[in-house]
Amino acid sequence: MSDDGRRAVSVIGFIGSVFSPWYAWSGRRNPQNHVCLNVATYGPGGRFTMTDRGTAALRQERDTLTIGPSRMHWTGRDLVIDIDEVSSPPIISRVRGQIILTPAAVTGVELALHPRHQWRPFAPIARISVNLTQGHVWEGHGYFDANFGSTALERDFDFWTWGRFPMKDRALCLYDATWSDGTQQDFALEVTPSGEAREITAPPRTAFARTGWRIRRETRADPGTLPRQVLPMLDAPFYSRSAVETRIDGEATVGVHEALDLTRFRQPWLKPMLAVRVPRRGGWSF
Repeated sequence: MSDDGRRAVSVIGFIGSVFSPWYAWSGRRNPQNHVCLNVATYGPGGRFTMTDRGTAALRQERDTLTIGPSRMHWTGRDLVIDIDEVSSPPIISRVRGQIILTPAAVTGVELALHPRHQWRPFAPIARISVNLTQGHVWEGHGYFDANFGSTALERDFDFWTWGRFPMKDRALCLYDATWSDGTQQDFALEVTPSGEAREITAPPRTAFARTGWRIRRETRADPGTLPRQVLPMLDAPFYSRSAVETRIDGEATVGVHEALDLTRFRQPWLKPMLAVRVPRRGGWSF
């Protein structure tokens, strides 16, 4: 998020694009044949890109992930993301430029959200420099993580919320998940600028306003506090991302919050809708 709170960006590199209808329709047999660099910018001039690409577009090296015309490269100090994508309907345009994310430190934390799904919060505290088209030239605070799973998300989960909230002297990462068998799995991870991390007991789950698609939302908040959305980002039929203000341990904070309704994502009517926003481009030549 930008320091002034008016703009934000999200970048996700997928090998096995979990939200791609093309990957689902393929039976998820070959993750390397469904790769994507999903780039979404928020605020004035916001764009959304999510092109499903085939094996010809993928190159994996020790410090670099290349997907078609875009790449992520770890220098040992910075994560440098070079972007050259085309946004999805209704506004089709080039999204080009570079993002540099500089972690305060890299953690050694890996947590199991489920026996078949892992979460690796590499850098909950980072600075980010953005230089993209459509006027997205800004600096702010950032976050870097990774997820890995051996089965489809909708097989093992019904719902989850995630949030990363910057605090005065630390960052708080929240994962509250409901497995498909009804099991509740909650994580609250506190990380310092030096990369020290520990699980803590967070304030209670607190519901706040549903999205335009009526997805329920909740996050952690001190008793008597009602979280509220302060910057809309992504409002999809099964997925929400927004900047949310809450109060935790007496401290007001604005962080990025996500809600994922996998019960809805399972519905077959959703995949053709997604195909409009997630075009398939199977061929590529470097």
